[in-house]
Amino acid sequence: MRIMLLLLVTTAAAAQTQAAAPAPGSGFTGSNACKTCHADVWMNFYKNPHYKSIASGKEAPENTGCEGCHGPAQKHVEAHGGKTTIPRAFSLMNPQQVLDTCLRCHARDLARANIRRSEHTRHDVACTSCHSVHHAATPKYLLAKKQSELCYGCHATVRAQFSMPSKHRVNEGFMQCSDCHNPHGSFDATWKMAQKPRMMEQALNSESPCLKCHIDKRGPFVFEHASVRVEGCETCHNPHGSMNAKLLRRPVVFTLCLECHNGAASFGTRNDGVPLQSNRHNMLDPKFQKCTTCHVAIHGSNSDQYFLR
Repeated sequence: MRIMLLLLVTTAAAAQTQAAAPAPGSGFTGSNACKTCHADVWMNFYKNPHYKSIASGKEAPENTGCEGCHGPAQKHVEAHGGKTTIPRAFSLMNPQQVLDTCLRCHARDLARANIRRSEHTRHDVACTSCHSVHHAATPKYLLAKKQSELCYGCHATVRAQFSMPSKHRVNEGFMQCSDCHNPHGSFDATWKMAQKPRMMEQALNSESPCLKCHIDKRGPFVFEHASVRVEGCETCHNPHGSMNAKLLRRPVVFTLCLECHNGAASFGTRNDGVPLQSNRHNMLDPKFQKCTTCHVAIHGSNSDQYFLR
């Protein structure tokens, strides 16, 4: 074990030496010059995913180590420090400059392909608003805080919804915001008439992210429930949390159903309507007020067009 560790340290040291050989006059000094003053950062930098630019020993000086993000450091070294002497001091950069710097390497990632048009970018949320390269609170994604706390910093109303009686278990750590949302921006899908909420992650075939977990609702079904297939889960459910059971938007089931099934059948619209007042379907009778008692396959059925048992 001791020999293996020695080999790893020797290999890493050799990689640093190989990478830290910029051409004279280029303005690059190599990352070894940075650790003289920034020892607190350098001591833990080997744990950082960005360290692979040094460890590989194959990257050009402008893409290696500290100078890969901050730019050539020669003037900074000669001036013995100072934010204004480094080409890219992130604390002095505006959100667009930060984004341009990060995308020099990260633009190849499909998950970030739409970041320039995302809602976060449009509202001047920079990469460094969520990520901390040198002092990350989480090793994965180098987040500045725990993911839920990071999102709650701006989305206070969502924090309140996750404290409601019926909710998705984000606060308990069972899932996290990025299971449903793409914070870097996503492309519009076809569900909900292409008017889906922005920055939503997608399941297979541009479907709602709900179907990644609730796979029994995916289908395809012989008899589709149009509101589910076309308008999406949010027609009936509040995705973050609700005061009602099953994340429903209304406390009583039949009032939710009557938003669409309101008896307007004159032109064959609204799923042919529902005759409200009849011996067969009197909505004033409590036994008819929980529609899913009979229409149990409400998300879609392979056997009955009315989603019965």
